[in-house]
Amino acid sequence: MTTSTDAFSYALEPSPAPVSDERRAEILANPGFGVHFTDHMFTSEWTPETGWADPTVKPYGPLMLDPATAVLHYAQEIFEGLKAYAHADGSIWTFRPDANAARFQRSAHRLALPELPEDWFIGSIDALVTTDRSWVPTGGETSLYLRPFMYASEAFLGVRPSKHVTYCVIASPAGAYFAGGMKPVNIWLSREYARAGSGGTGAAKCGGNYASSLLPQQIAAEHGCDQVVFLDSEEHQWIEELGGMNLYFVHDDGTIVTPASDSILEGITRDAIGTIAGDLGYKVEQRRFGIDEWIDGVASGHVTEVFACGTAAVVTQVGALRWPDGEAVTDVDGAGSVTMAIREALIDVQYGRAEDKHGWMHRIA
Repeated sequence: MTTSTDAFSYALEPSPAPVSDERRAEILANPGFGVHFTDHMFTSEWTPETGWADPTVKPYGPLMLDPATAVLHYAQEIFEGLKAYAHADGSIWTFRPDANAARFQRSAHRLALPELPEDWFIGSIDALVTTDRSWVPTGGETSLYLRPFMYASEAFLGVRPSKHVTYCVIASPAGAYFAGGMKPVNIWLSREYARAGSGGTGAAKCGGNYASSLLPQQIAAEHGCDQVVFLDSEEHQWIEELGGMNLYFVHDDGTIVTPASDSILEGITRDAIGTIAGDLGYKVEQRRFGIDEWIDGVASGHVTEVFACGTAAVVTQVGALRWPDGEAVTDVDGAGSVTMAIREALIDVQYGRAEDKHGWMHRIA
């Protein structure tokens, strides 16, 4: 059957075997992250002849891929990540989906994929969340994590942009990232590997960027660290980002700095934090930030707090930066006052506990 949310129309194929109410309640009581999925998913197909067509919410299930499907051989794919939040009055909202839509378009352009119109991006998310509304968890910092993604689905082994592309959205209930309270993370400094290079795909949200971070992440774990930080690929001096999060540095003069580079992913959370920090009276700078500035700043006391940010964890205190023969410790108990103030201000907007004065929240239901 055909249905719609506002001006976006789509076909709805209800799942013939949805998860039982009892089983869903068990999952929502302890959802974890990215391990359980809702009853439905959204799909649409693109070809040069038809453009975007067949928007459909259908039962969640496996994708059928020919062994020659282009994405399996040339990694022509992109994705996004955002969350739906249940507010105290029972309404459901997403945070800045228009920003995700714009970044999705930029990523598509860089990977030679067709750009999805903003109304399709937001409409697809609204359609899926509306259909699977009962999967949105409530209480604490729980949410419904949304993963839109696009991939080259043409069965063809030639090296060229795919002439058939598939767009999907799946959803997964997510528990509080820090169930026992926020804990500082330790970061391993990677001098051997780079996440991305100038002119590459670092500013696009594509799987290859994350694949390249996995080996350094393993090395970080071997040294007792939770994450790895990458430097630029040319001078090996300038801080880029973590494997999947952006960084901020709090200074004793009230300045907060986030690294700038053409190979850094422009985080939605990172951008919002810059605005919130300005609202709180801090001077925010986006500029090149060297690894020596981090290490020396901590040693001198000029850098007082370091935190990472992203969709999943929102804001995470960095406890220490480590390398083979040393470390720079900024926090041991996760109590950085500036970091916590920014974090609380952001999540209060996301969960409807504070005024949304920047118009970031989008109501779904």
